[in-house]
Amino acid sequence: MSLNAQQDNRVLGCLIEETGLRTAQVANTIALLREGATVPFIARYRKERTDELDEVQIRNLEERLAYFTELEERKVTVLSSIEEQGKLTPELAARIERTRQKNELEDLYLPYKPKRRTRAMIARERGLEPLAELMADGRVTHGSPEQIAAPFVDAEREVPDAAAALQGASDILAETLSEDADMRAVVRRLTWEQGLFCSRVAPDWAGKVSKFEMYYDYQEPLREVPSHRMLAMRRGEKEEVLRLSIAAPEEELLARLKNRLIQGESIFRPVLEKVAEDAYRRLIAPSIEVELRLEAKKRADEAAIAVFADNLRNLLLLPPAGSRRVLGVDPGLRTGSKLAAVDQTGSFLEAATIYPHTGKSQIGPARGHLLRLIQSHGIEMIAIGNGTAGREMDLFVRETLAEAGLKLPVVMVNEAGASVYSASDIAREEFPDLDLTVRGAISIARRLQDPLAELVKIDPKSIGVGQYQHDVNQPALKKALDDTVESCVNFVGVDLNTASWALLSYVSGIGAALAKSMVRYRESHGAFAARASLLDIPRFGAKTYEQAAGFLRIRGAANPLDNTAVHPENYATVKAMADDLGLSVAELAAVPGKVAGLRLERYITDTVGLPTLRDIVEELKKPGRDPRRQFETVSFRDDVRDIGDLKEGMILSGTVTNVAAFGAFVDIGVHQDGLVHVSHLAHRFVRDPGEVVRVGDIVKVKVLSVDEARKRIGLSIKEAQPDPGATKSSGAEKRAKTGNAPLKDPSAWEKAGFRVKRK
Repeated sequence: MSLNAQQDNRVLGCLIEETGLRTAQVANTIALLREGATVPFIARYRKERTDELDEVQIRNLEERLAYFTELEERKVTVLSSIEEQGKLTPELAARIERTRQKNELEDLYLPYKPKRRTRAMIARERGLEPLAELMADGRVTHGSPEQIAAPFVDAEREVPDAAAALQGASDILAETLSEDADMRAVVRRLTWEQGLFCSRVAPDWAGKVSKFEMYYDYQEPLREVPSHRMLAMRRGEKEEVLRLSIAAPEEELLARLKNRLIQGESIFRPVLEKVAEDAYRRLIAPSIEVELRLEAKKRADEAAIAVFADNLRNLLLLPPAGSRRVLGVDPGLRTGSKLAAVDQTGSFLEAATIYPHTGKSQIGPARGHLLRLIQSHGIEMIAIGNGTAGREMDLFVRETLAEAGLKLPVVMVNEAGASVYSASDIAREEFPDLDLTVRGAISIARRLQDPLAELVKIDPKSIGVGQYQHDVNQPALKKALDDTVESCVNFVGVDLNTASWALLSYVSGIGAALAKSMVRYRESHGAFAARASLLDIPRFGAKTYEQAAGFLRIRGAANPLDNTAVHPENYATVKAMADDLGLSVAELAAVPGKVAGLRLERYITDTVGLPTLRDIVEELKKPGRDPRRQFETVSFRDDVRDIGDLKEGMILSGTVTNVAAFGAFVDIGVHQDGLVHVSHLAHRFVRDPGEVVRVGDIVKVKVLSVDEARKRIGLSIKEAQPDPGATKSSGAEKRAKTGNAPLKDPSAWEKAGFRVKRK
């Protein structure tokens, strides 16, 4: 449903107050989102309208807009329902319209919400509501509760005695108190602020060993439980190893409820005190505990999803090796290693299977196949998957190249998710006649050429850079990861003439169906010569062109701007700049330094402001340049290929494969990632590991501990490098010594339920 003007104003007010942004920024961003503009498009090409809001701010506005819109729609339903019951007062309507929280709205609706037959309903049917009103009045100071209740005894109504009458009236009062929106808010707030999240071992698991042992008798302030511990305990509960609960500040809560219910020195005080206790323990506490457990889970999910999305972003934005001919190697032992050669564009050339690890007799033929593929196809780089037999294959390839006098870069590539791609629909579409393992080798080669272009073909959850990814809210996870992929793809830009439909589908405004149409059009009509040709594709309309064109690149186009992030709507502005300099657009793009002397103010129009003009100038200075960082590789030690080769104190190079709340995992080339606990990331206090390392970083580490039997490796980054503040004791250093206490067992993360990536 669409909102009316009054509802729109309420939503706008909520967003302004919550974000602290100016009215124009929020109103214009909402308008753009409702017009169908994507977040990357708004952030990149509508800076004048949003006053340069970035993607994070715009996505937050998008999410909160959805929340407040849903809230307004729910208000309509609630108001209509209460009005139909004839119970809607002006005061209640005003309070409902003012509320800004879904749980507050539901609290207000609770007394009027259709529900199953309750004890209070039955008591009302038996005529006990007047007695409940007398009990709550507070002015009855003479006689006994039984004497006051005696007139309500009625055998025909199933009220056999005064005790039954008092119980029924108490049930009415208990339900009324439990539905008091203000008291529910108090209970909710105090339980969140002062409650403890408790974990106990399930009776069937008492005395038994499990990965959840540290939570057999555990408690922590509810609002302070870190994401990874919350999700670990919930997994333990799901596996029926743990029993979880929330211990609320019951004494204080009961005091507040009694104070709310009991008025004056009534003869009913003892009865009312029991009513308050019943209302809390039977009706309020269970529902509030469910709410707060869901809220704690939601916050834990959000934190875990944020870590996953950040890791995914860093993985997708790893630097590409570029347009080089690559030989991809998917290593194997008994079943052999698959080799796949691809050209500069990633097109498959030839495949072979070699068995260098099955006996000496196979080494010669394996080297022959390897060298033939290298020489036949002019291979410039070799990409080796880092899974089983990866280090053995790395050594074999290097020895073969050395004997042949060839100097080619050999790079270990993270193959996480390659098997998922191999069996996927998109892999079958690309290579219907190839074996799964050959598809995997092709994917490994392409990952080296361009990680982003290849990884977008895989479900992000299969890439393995998250924690508890199967335990968090799946729709929220999918949205966050899809948003991350969309952001990365549009940040880098897409080559219109080489991109797969999977990559094109993430371009602003396109989607999977249209992306497939674009690829079919390209295959039947040849390479695109200009961005404007996009409008010839069926169903590629003006709106889609507006959203997508700036993110698509055409190398060697007649108009050099077609290979830049300059949007076609601004080509006239660039033409005016070139004219003022006495140059053609092509000459201006070839001599980017010329734009430095222009006075940008003279090109301002109603739709083009300084932010866009500055972006144009920056793009002209580096036309077609990839924004990702420079490509580099890690070199593993030849004498360290298995966990058994590790010794405490070794200094090694490695690649960060995953970042979690408690530290980072590093691939040091032994088939098992090591853990750098947060206390060993730096010589200073580290609150968030993401501040220090990111997925894909190449780091030096020192081996702290090796548990070969359990395949656990403890590493340190800070001990592998000198302390920059060793000559003076800084406050940060002091905090580092106390605030990030090292784990007694560097692999306690696994005990906590973290799923260890094994190669």
